Amino acid sequence: MGETDLDKLLALMQPTLLPGEFVFCTAKDLIYGDLAELRPIASYQEEEGLSLILNKADADRAGLDYNSVFKAITLSVHSSLDAVGFTAAVAGKLASNGISANVVAARFHDHLFVPRDRAEFALQLLTEIQT
Repeated sequence: MGETDLDKLLALMQPTLLPGEFVFCTAKDLIYGDLAELRPIASYQEEEGLSLILNKADADRAGLDYNSVFKAITLSVHSSLDAVGFTAAVAGKLASNGISANVVAARFHDHLFVPRDRAEFALQLLTEIQT
């Protein structure tokens, strides 16, 4: 069972910058499982097509189009999917400093995709929240 207490989540989040660069792509007329060879780290079936979060190098090799390049920060605390306000607090801190955050909540952790040129600053801001 994951943590639901907001103060504990913020104190224990342990943000970790992941290696690599990531992009969001959409493949029209495809469904979940298509392009599995590209090893997407996440996917979502949208009306416009299959959206994938991919390593930039894999997307480039496949010739897929994307708009922006991101770095990933994992919040290492085991957060509950029922926690209230955690992603809002984290995204709010980044937003107040001009950093966009695309948040993906998985079963155990939350993952932030931030512009690659702002990733180190984002990590610094997130570390400040813990104190």
